[in-house]
Amino acid sequence: MADSTIPGGTVAGYEPLIGVLSRNWWAIALRGVIGILFGLVALFLPGATMLSLVLLFAAYLLVDGVFGIVSAVRAARQHERWGFLLLEGIIDIITAVIMVLWPGITVIAFVLLVAAWAILTGASMLAAAFRLRVDDGRWWLVFGGLVSLVYGVLLVVAPMLGAVVLTWWLGAYALVFGVSLLVLGFRLRARHDTQPRGGPA
Repeated sequence: MADSTIPGGTVAGYEPLIGVLSRNWWAIALRGVIGILFGLVALFLPGATMLSLVLLFAAYLLVDGVFGIVSAVRAARQHERWGFLLLEGIIDIITAVIMVLWPGITVIAFVLLVAAWAILTGASMLAAAFRLRVDDGRWWLVFGGLVSLVYGVLLVVAPMLGAVVLTWWLGAYALVFGVSLLVLGFRLRARHDTQPRGGPA
């Protein structure tokens, strides 16, 4: 297999990648700020945060279900397969109604959903981290990815700790995640500020 590195130990294609990241440092930093704000709200208002998240997901399922039914009707008019779309739309709407009427029983499902999201996010962050050099903030991205993975595993192992504890975990995770992205964003900004204006596109 051909070596994908160039002299100096840098992975081939690194400069275009870090160029794109450094030019968009503000987007990464903004994600960090939003994560920090959400973490603070979750820590100080855990009950309201959990209820809001459950209802937000219910609203998403309701809208998705309506669009699924509309898609099924359009598919039927065009003599295409529509049964699966209709079934999916109905299931989404029923689930949304159950979540609104009995939000307590949806917490475990929501916990597992958050766990899956955290694990996938952490894995993708770790994969991206090793495409960065150490002096461009690699270990901050590794740290954020590991925190995301540990958080997801803890939710799978102990989903019954309760909505308040879950929200505290979510808040703490969001704070650490947000801080790591904010630091990474400013490291990339420093990189961007030191690049020549005629650098790689």
